[in-house]
Amino acid sequence: QGGDLVNIAQVFNKSGMTEVTRKDSGITDVAGMRGKKVGVWCCGNENELYAALVKNDIDPKSKDDVTIVNQPFDMNLFLNGDIDAAAAMTYNELAQVLETKNPDTDELWSLDDLNVISMEDAGTAMLEDGIFVQGEWIADEANQEIAQRFLKASFKGWAFCRDNQDECLQHVLDSGPTLGEGHQVWQLNEINAITWPNDAGIGIMEEAAFQRTADIAKQFAVIKADASSDAYRTDLAEAAVAELEEEDVDVNGADWEKEDVEVTEGGE
Repeated sequence: QGGDLVNIAQVFNKSGMTEVTRKDSGITDVAGMRGKKVGVWCCGNENELYAALVKNDIDPKSKDDVTIVNQPFDMNLFLNGDIDAAAAMTYNELAQVLETKNPDTDELWSLDDLNVISMEDAGTAMLEDGIFVQGEWIADEANQEIAQRFLKASFKGWAFCRDNQDECLQHVLDSGPTLGEGHQVWQLNEINAITWPNDAGIGIMEEAAFQRTADIAKQFAVIKADASSDAYRTDLAEAAVAELEEEDVDVNGADWEKEDVEVTEGGE
């Protein structure tokens, strides 16, 4: 809090945050979480869910309304049946469930076995994974030029990985990641899905999404005052996008569609 930070680009234009429940639980939306055990990660990740609960007249601080469980960064509580709903990013924890055998069927969990409740659909999605700089640093015009070149190169990389998923994946695998190939394939596909399409151009902040994020942050005391108008700027991302367009780089991804990824046990 109180840091002199400025968002200069917003690569993810949608939230990957969801709550996952079993299909037979009857919990198909946030309103259905009343009286249930609901897992979520601490330390800032919980605010999208909290805002969704409040929107449905459920007080996340009242155990009479809902029991909030501090969820580790895995899906074991959900898989073991210790909680009714679990936080899951589309690009990571959701895959962890699908890569695990359901003991009731001895087959991998499938999306048909689950309800995936999106914070985007709940109307309380918050922005994730922006690019930030120190305000004092970016005030220097020389640093603005550096930042613009950085954004251009970064955006070009995102577009490359959208259009060349196999080659991009191989770069990651060659670097010796902890996670297996199957999980990485799922992750890339889902990361692309919260990045593309982007009507304004990759990295350009959408004002409404910023305001929703700022409002929820204030609602749950992440920030003490309204977000200032200089908390983000779009000029550098816009300039980077314009240069890429001149080089015939597709900065919108309007025709991109998610692939059907075959889930592998353990993400291997």
